[in-house]
Amino acid sequence: MNKKGIFKKVLVLTLVGGMAFWLANFAISRTSFAADYRAAMNISYYPMLLESLVGGLVIGLWVSYLLVRFYNRIPFNNPILKSVLLSSLILVFVTITLSGPSSFLTTGNILRYFILGTSFNVIRITALGIAIGFVCKKQYSAIKPSVVITTPAGLE
Repeated sequence: MNKKGIFKKVLVLTLVGGMAFWLANFAISRTSFAADYRAAMNISYYPMLLESLVGGLVIGLWVSYLLVRFYNRIPFNNPILKSVLLSSLILVFVTITLSGPSSFLTTGNILRYFILGTSFNVIRITALGIAIGFVCKKQYSAIKPSVVITTPAGLE
């Protein structure tokens, strides 16, 4: 696959993943738990919606690029499982680098808001992974196996 083909696939997967992340965030933001979390962390509602869109696109780009670039090296046969695995690794990274320090520095009830923020991230990042995996599965099923050559001619 050439660079243009990889770029196009990654772009589509990134947009789908970012949108799934944002929609999950929007659904979560309508709950009373999210309102309590935003109040404790001093997070404004409308900037949070924009930041979640940007954050979803960034995380979607990471997952999409790794999925397309290292597709055959990731365990599992199903693209949805591959994408959810990559998303889970990103979730661990995000939890350690962003969620942990923000709950420790901002709130008085550290454990409650850490668990609440992590549960929000689990929902959002899992939605992103499932959406990216689903679209990736559709992209790869569109390729006919008879057209794909595994080894170039003359190199057998």
